[in-house]
Amino acid sequence: MNKTAFQHGKAGRMRIHVLPSRRFKTFAVALYAGIPLAEETVTATALTPFVLRRGTASHPETRQFRERLEQMYGAGFGFDVYKRGNYQIVQFRMDTINDSFVKSQESLLESSFAFLGEVVTRPALQGGQFRSSYVQAEKENVRKKMDAIVNDKIRYASERCIEEMCRNEPYRLHPLGQRGDLDGITPESLYSSYRDWLSQAGMDLYVVGDTSLAEVEELVNKYFDLNPDAAEVMYVQEKSTRTVDEVRTVVEKMEVSQGKLNMGLRTSIRYADEQYAAALVYNGILGGYPHSKLFMNVREKESLAYYASSRYDGHKGIGTIQSGIEIQNYEKALEIIKKQLEEMRAGNITDLEMSQTKAMIRNLLLEIDDSAFEMIAYDFNRQFSGKDRSRAELLKQVETIRIEDVQAAAETFELDTIYFLKGQKEE
Repeated sequence: MNKTAFQHGKAGRMRIHVLPSRRFKTFAVALYAGIPLAEETVTATALTPFVLRRGTASHPETRQFRERLEQMYGAGFGFDVYKRGNYQIVQFRMDTINDSFVKSQESLLESSFAFLGEVVTRPALQGGQFRSSYVQAEKENVRKKMDAIVNDKIRYASERCIEEMCRNEPYRLHPLGQRGDLDGITPESLYSSYRDWLSQAGMDLYVVGDTSLAEVEELVNKYFDLNPDAAEVMYVQEKSTRTVDEVRTVVEKMEVSQGKLNMGLRTSIRYADEQYAAALVYNGILGGYPHSKLFMNVREKESLAYYASSRYDGHKGIGTIQSGIEIQNYEKALEIIKKQLEEMRAGNITDLEMSQTKAMIRNLLLEIDDSAFEMIAYDFNRQFSGKDRSRAELLKQVETIRIEDVQAAAETFELDTIYFLKGQKEE
């Protein structure tokens, strides 16, 4: 595994993480900006990057904005909005070719910083606020993305299960926001919330490529127009785990031909805990991979499900199970899924399940080295969680996990919510 590690520094309130490397032909640049998930801010924060990508102070027209990327030898620019634990994270990404591979008159790393710094801190304005045509168009864009989730019933059921399970917690909120809030957002109100977001977000900037920490610190100071005296914002991790008093069942009806049976479980094991590796192996054996218990028993042996899998979110401390079933098979599918959870708690796990799962996790951890952005994502998990655990350490921990460690992890996963989406005709 690659011995190189990120070097960490600061420029004002921006945390900077640089991996000097000549392995890649490009510079990978990523900026993470996160604020706590909250009903009042979630929709405006989600809409902000959509509007920021329309134009900047020096390239206010979207066409000019795109042409500037073309001039930088077709640099890639994109963004993502997602949630991690109880935070809403906006991530901007740039992928720019290293100057040594092209005949460039300008430093392409510097050009990337000039571009990204302007996108984030000097957007295109009209009369001191966002351009109304951009805000209007991007509100429609976000609305369509929200509608697409409702139309994709697998995603919809997955989101609804989390929403029901975390109904009294910020985590119930979707990172794209709430549909009902969009109409009330104006260019003026969005600009005001953007200014708040810019001053309150925790900021981590990453670079992988042929550069140094000193050079990146200098470029951030030069091109990011941030208040130099503002205090650094730290991520605070949720410590307590909600206990499950009773399992809730929620049934919803829609025009669907196939039932969606989803479950939510709570666990005390988080990303920073020593038991994290055991929880990864637990999820892999339960439903993370094609050899898992859910896939083999619910889908293959009993032919009860079109798909059956599980996920584990170590930042929030929850596990989820997703399955697509014939609506009339609800009781039987539920029974067999619960049986797999019991098998895990009883430690009925084979050596083959252990070795196959460890091999899958090992491959995923080793593959991170092939992608600069995967390396960045792994390190950001470390920064976000406050847990400094290298991939080599995590891999070593996974290799030493025994069946009894997985069983101990299984005992912490408690079923909390059963969500079933079924057709309107079924009675």
